[in-house]
Amino acid sequence: MDDISPVQQWRVPASLPAAKLAGAVLLVALGLIFADGDPLRLVLAALAAAALVGWAVRDLVAPVRLTVDPAGLTVISGFAGRRQLPWPEIEAITVERRPRWGLTSEVLEIDAGESLHLFGRYDLGTNPEEVAATLRAAQRF
Repeated sequence: MDDISPVQQWRVPASLPAAKLAGAVLLVALGLIFADGDPLRLVLAALAAAALVGWAVRDLVAPVRLTVDPAGLTVISGFAGRRQLPWPEIEAITVERRPRWGLTSEVLEIDAGESLHLFGRYDLGTNPEEVAATLRAAQRF
């Protein structure tokens, strides 16, 4: 990777919050259909839907999860905050692979000493291994 752009960003795919919101609507609809006079089923469906809506709102409010520039990295922190990580603070950039139920999941791990930042494929919108390679190349400059 000889050509490193000065700033690169990785974000949640645009379709993901839409899918979460659709799932919330579906949960409420199923709660209404299968409530059969039992308010607990509807309440549980509404709580699960509210959690999905909150998760989707985070994706809409803070879609950019990771940014790299010559000074270091900017990562999402908390619900929608940002945290700057200068290059000297970053101890390791790795990709953790875990097989489970016949599938392998990959998680980008950024170790900043006092903090560990984890990003999956749906946080980055691409393969974590590709992002790790880009970050390692940028870190060398």
